[in-house]
Parts: sequence; structure tokens; C-alpha cells
Amino acid sequence: MELNQSRERAILVGLHLQQMTDHAFQSSFEELENLADTAGADVVARLVQKRTRPDNVTYVGKGKVEEIMAAMEEVDADLLIFDGELSPIQQRNLENILDIKIIDRTSLILDIFAMRAKSREGILQVELARLSYKLPRLTGRGQELSRQGGGIGSRGAGEQKLELDRRHIRRRISEIEAHLTEVKRTRELHRAQRKKTGIPVVSLVGYTNAGKSTLFNAIYRYVHQIEDEQVEAENKLFKTLDTTTRKIELENGWEWLLSDTVGFIQNSPHKLVKAFQSTLEEVTQADLLLHVIDSSSPERDEQIATVESVLDGIGALDVPIIKVYNKADLLEVKPYLQRDDVLVSSVTGDGLAELMRMVEEKVFADVSLYSLMLPYDQSMIMSKLHRMGEVTQKEETEEGWKLTVRLSEENYGRLSSELSPYLQS
Repeated sequence: MELNQSRERAILVGLHLQQMTDHAFQSSFEELENLADTAGADVVARLVQKRTRPDNVTYVGKGKVEEIMAAMEEVDADLLIFDGELSPIQQRNLENILDIKIIDRTSLILDIFAMRAKSREGILQVELARLSYKLPRLTGRGQELSRQGGGIGSRGAGEQKLELDRRHIRRRISEIEAHLTEVKRTRELHRAQRKKTGIPVVSLVGYTNAGKSTLFNAIYRYVHQIEDEQVEAENKLFKTLDTTTRKIELENGWEWLLSDTVGFIQNSPHKLVKAFQSTLEEVTQADLLLHVIDSSSPERDEQIATVESVLDGIGALDVPIIKVYNKADLLEVKPYLQRDDVLVSSVTGDGLAELMRMVEEKVFADVSLYSLMLPYDQSMIMSKLHRMGEVTQKEETEEGWKLTVRLSEENYGRLSSELSPYLQS
């Protein structure tokens, strides 16, 4: 393979712990190589050591450190990437011994997120995670933070050679947390307004690169029969960081909101999950989750388990879920499907009709349409209908407003005594 001269040359280092199965280790190690490629590095060597536990001083044993040193010279490496999270002491010791740039899996994922973040909120969330990660790794020389915006393939704030001390970082962390607290309040207000209208929210969740953004586009095109209004979708890890939402309008007048969210990955950095809390809360507040699964992936079951673990961690497992087995066009053998599962192809459109039927069945289970003839002097009731439901049709007649209104069972119960005189069959 011809290597890109502008990309860094990386050696991957993996620790195959005794409690790990061969398949689990290999899956994680291969994923690390994909992450490195996404971040802009060419993998030129791979080194693995089997141990019962990591070495407290250098993560791998002394002999493996010597082997790494020899490999660095042989392949002219610029970078070491460890498939695990190094403690600050381990990283510092390795850098002192090997005199080379060293990052771990957590740092690599944070670098990719920094490359992908586009919105102000997304950028701040990533910065918070990276600063929280870097803070305990300061040595006083500023060496680590001079790479703060850098990492593999990204040359942002790192080029500014900022020498921030702990006090400055803590102050910046406090500023970001205060801003994100305001973002959280704004999100809560928007959610409260959506709840009052009764418009359901359906969120796409899934392992990174499972095809969520492609499915998002496919659903929108299928329902609206148009080609525009697409989310950017490419075969890249963590392509979507910022939540994207579109209104889905059905022929029967019902509407729901479809949201595309950040993809999950095994061993997700805790600091990253915490930093993206306000974004992930959108998932916990959804009316329905579509768990998008790459049905063609050899690691499908492990990826499903990872997503379910993250959902459990953020308190979203009690939200109704449909498992959407995507990429059916790449399958030779169909997977076994349970009651709330569906097999689709975002490319060919196969299975989308069944998916839409299942979504409607789930999100509109307690929603009904009501026909009303509301006199013009009942503007107070009209205001409540707009606030607590959705007026899908409105016609002015001599008698008053002829309305078609969508209300949840709960909100209809609140208004039933006021509406009953004006209901039409």
C-alpha cells in the first residue's frame, strides 16, 4: 500500500488481557486502526502483548517497550497509538523513554470529535472533554497542551502553541460548563414546548458508521418523495456530531420529528459521554428510538451490546425502541428478527414501508384526530388547542372555525369538557 507522505506514520500497540476473548481483542484492535485512518494516520506496524493486567509504570512490559523502540526506528514512526486508556504516569514514562508522540484510544477519539464538530455547542462539548482529559496529564512543561487542538490529522488550536496552566484550564472548563448549562436550559424549554404540542420525537441511535445519516435521508425521501434536505452522509466514523432534526409530515396529517444523533463506540471515553450530556438527553426525552444496526458487520452483536450499554448509562433504556437492521442489500443471510425488529436497506428502500408502519403504530398509539366546529367567540379554546395539540386543518365558515385537531389521550382528557359541545362526528 502506498502511504500518504502528509499523514503521520503510526504504530498500534495493543494489550490482550487475560479476561478478553480473542475475538473481542481483535475487534477492538481493528477498530483502532479504522479510527487512526479516520484521524489521518497510516498504520505502519502493529504490536501486541498478552498480560494479566497493564504494567503500572509503562502499560506494557519492559521487553515490549524495547521492542517498540526497535520498531520505531525500523518503520520511521511519528506516533504510537495505544488501544486502551493510559494513565498520566504511564503516558509520561513512555514519552520520556521513547521520545515520541504518544496517544491512547481516548485521545484518538477526542481528536476525531474535534475534527467533526461544527456547531458552537458541539465544539464546546468536545473542548470540555479534551480539557478534562488533558488536565491531569500536565507536567508543567506545557508540552501536552501545546498539542491540545492537534492530535492526528487536526491542526487547530495546537498550532497556537498555547501554554496553559492548570488554573487557566479549570477556568476555561468552568466557562464551558456554564455555557452548556444555559444550552441545557434552552433545550429543556424547547422540549417542554414540543411536549405541549404533542408532536412525537423519534431519535436515531446506533454504533458509529451503522448508516444512521443514510437512513435519515432515506426516510425523509421516502415520506416526502423529494431529493433535497439531506443530512451529509459519508462512510466515515463519527460523521454526525451535532443533532439534526427534520419534521416528517404524513399524508394523513400527522407529523413527527426525526433526529439524527452522534454515533456510539465501544469503550467510549467517559469524559466525552459526560461532555455530550445535553445532546444525549435529547435521546432520553424521545418518544421512540430507532436503534440502527449495521446488519452486515461481523461485530454486529458486540456493537448492539455497546449501544445498549450507553443507552443504559444515560437512562434511555425505558424509551420504546425499534431495532432497525440496516444495510440489508449487503446481506446473504437475513438475521433472525424479533417482534420490534425490522430489516431495511437505506440504499434500495426495501423495508422502509414496514418501518414507517411500525413507527406510526408506536408514536401515535395514544393520539387521535378530532373534528370540531368552534365558534369565533371561543378564542380561548383555540389558544389551548394550539398549545396542547396540533391544528392540522382550519377553515373559516359562517358558524365558526371548522377544525381538525390532533390531541394525545392525556391532553384530550384535560380539554374534553370544553370540547364536547363542539365535537363533530
